[in-house]
Amino acid sequence: MTPEDLRHLRRARDLIDREYDRPLDVPAMARTALMSPGHFSRQFRAVYGETPYSYLMTRRIERAKALLRRGDLSVTDVCMAVGATSLGSFSARFAELVGESPSAYRARNHSALAPVPACWAKLVTRPSRHAGAASQPGPVAS
Repeated sequence: MTPEDLRHLRRARDLIDREYDRPLDVPAMARTALMSPGHFSRQFRAVYGETPYSYLMTRRIERAKALLRRGDLSVTDVCMAVGATSLGSFSARFAELVGESPSAYRARNHSALAPVPACWAKLVTRPSRHAGAASQPGPVAS
């Protein structure tokens, strides 16, 4: 992959990071990367380790967690605020990535994160499909 291809992919990833709350689909992301949708999806996955749609949903869930911690919005309002169009799909993906429903997450006490700077809270609460992988011991150097 050329440095130019990586720049184009980064542009598309930045689009997702910036406009996660807008309707985005793979063809729109691919246009930003100046690639065909199929090529873009394969290259994005190769570089970032997940599909463009999965990356988009992770960003949406990440932002939803922050909004739910505030406690002043309903789950439906949060769903719409992060650009999800289906409450059912949003709730299912949220539960898949976070391990509990959005309602249960919202109802939980989040006061322990109150004194934590937002940038750090974002990092330590980032949803991941591979959350269990981080706690697995790696190979031992000999």
